[in-house]
Amino acid sequence: MNLPPRQMTLSTALSGPRGAGFRRRGSAPSVRPMDIYDLIVIGAGPVGENVADRAVQGGLTAAIVESELVGGECSYWACMPSKGLLRPPAALRAARDVDGARQAVTGPLDAAGVFRRRDTLTHDWSDAGQVEWLRDAGIDLVRGHGRITGEREITVAPADGPARVLHARHAVAVCTGTRAVIPDIPGLRDAEPWTSREATSAHAAPESLAVIGGGVVACEMATAYAALGSRITMIVRSGLLGRVEPFAAEAVHDALVESGVEIRTGSTTRAHRESDGTVTLSLDDGSTVHASEVLVATGRAPRTDDIGLDAAGLTPGTWIDVDDTMQVPGSPWLYAVGDVNHRALLTHQGKYQARAAGDVIAARANGQEVDAAPWGRHVATADHDAVPQVVFTDPEVAAVGMTEADARAAGRGIHVFDIDLAHIAGAATFSDDYRGRARAIVDAERQVLLGATFVGAEVAELLHAATIAVVGEVPLSRLWHAVPAYPTISEVWLRWLEAAGRDTA
Repeated sequence: MNLPPRQMTLSTALSGPRGAGFRRRGSAPSVRPMDIYDLIVIGAGPVGENVADRAVQGGLTAAIVESELVGGECSYWACMPSKGLLRPPAALRAARDVDGARQAVTGPLDAAGVFRRRDTLTHDWSDAGQVEWLRDAGIDLVRGHGRITGEREITVAPADGPARVLHARHAVAVCTGTRAVIPDIPGLRDAEPWTSREATSAHAAPESLAVIGGGVVACEMATAYAALGSRITMIVRSGLLGRVEPFAAEAVHDALVESGVEIRTGSTTRAHRESDGTVTLSLDDGSTVHASEVLVATGRAPRTDDIGLDAAGLTPGTWIDVDDTMQVPGSPWLYAVGDVNHRALLTHQGKYQARAAGDVIAARANGQEVDAAPWGRHVATADHDAVPQVVFTDPEVAAVGMTEADARAAGRGIHVFDIDLAHIAGAATFSDDYRGRARAIVDAERQVLLGATFVGAEVAELLHAATIAVVGEVPLSRLWHAVPAYPTISEVWLRWLEAAGRDTA
């Protein structure tokens, strides 16, 4: 077997200064040349895939360690299957909202077809295509559970067979993501609740579903299963979607109620799975909720409890702090990318971080200059104030950058411009009864967009223009020359600019 020169010796692989306080555990393992790489990535979700791919494109060798499916949470239990469940009811609603089209809709949503299409999007939970992509990209896949067992050393325990020890010449990237949190409510674990995994992979809609939580997962799954015919009760501590503009959260709340969802405010104090298979939830106001299944959607925790963080001087089970190049301070060989660093728990943002991390790992390994200035090639500056997100409820919520509350809390002088999307000509052609709203947050001094929020049918496709304006800090005076096509809902930009002209004249 002809190996690249960089894979020839252990001494070459382990050259370089060791971190302070480092101590190898046990005797020195025997190492095969194939177990030495420039970069080792733990976690083969889209984040890990992108870190490895960028590093390989930069001339490095890379291995990726995965204990489940290549493609990760997003491909099989989150982004793709959840949107697969949400798109059919949205398409049906869009047809029913237009005279001439609604008459052609002669039946209800076909739940079996919805689940069948979802299975197609997840490739029936087969990662064969993703594995082939890794192979074509020149990335080695090592199946098993990976743990850090020393500086630049990963021990992989496969489902069967002996452990395998991998060594990295330059870097280890932790891309293990997050898992659903199950609150410490008496009886809840014994009731075997759904998490996002069960909700996105179920093959039938339960007769009734109780949802604990009011965030994105809770709202999206309540939307999907209500459309699929389940009777939904949501139990939320306060309001829904606490991190978006209040008017957007209110629109989602009202739409859920219109669709038949019952929303109760309070906390769950006890759960019990009955002998007939149903679940009873006791609430802090003394009332109870009975449902066929219960979905817990109360947040995420980092998957770092069993990956050997203590061997790197870090605390297992915690989020991993990083700088803007995704490097762990005090451990120049260690990177943490994606949800695991808690900067922005979104797949697209994790992939953005991964591109920066993979490029900077390659640059450092090759002795090249690192571009770590804000908005440079090797940093994830957008994580701070330019994060886009879509909530695929009905109506959708699409937002980027600061909310009004964010900007005021940061001490920014701002102008706030709200537009009723129903008054846009493009909305009238899109739907017979379009309802929606858009808000722009403008820096009063610099006259640039700091944030934007849209709520309405299919507003997700409006978001990237706003993201470009926020990231590019495009002055309003230049945006006047970005003329929106007529009649489209994008004409909201012209209405914002007209409002800004009146407000600042």
